[in-house]
Amino acid sequence: MQLKSTSFGLVVYKPLNINTMSLTLRTTLGCTEAIIADDGGLKQFYHIANVLSQDFKIKFSNKEDDFDTINWEFRFKGHDMTLHYNIYNGISLFPTKTRDAVNKDNKAVVELAGVLEGRLFKEEQRNIA
Repeated sequence: MQLKSTSFGLVVYKPLNINTMSLTLRTTLGCTEAIIADDGGLKQFYHIANVLSQDFKIKFSNKEDDFDTINWEFRFKGHDMTLHYNIYNGISLFPTKTRDAVNKDNKAVVELAGVLEGRLFKEEQRNIA
């Protein structure tokens, strides 16, 4: 992975191999945030929520819907996570505890985001063919 730092203190991790899918990770919230779609819309958010529910048997425990932001909380392998949508920043996953997240929570986010991204990539390839 390649580390990229910006003048705003934003840390972004990107894979070095451009032939693989590129899961982007940010740490600006004080935890690991996995960017699923930086330009994703509401339709894609609901599709991702459906994939999490159907394929990963995730049940959303708390749903907060605001004007420009949606946060849906759930548990994955014992870790509290949030599926997040914002009209300006897209769709992401992060530990619900954000700044108080432990390393295991951050690793679980990366694990789930990687598997989810692979699943979404396969769906996209099927739709193209």
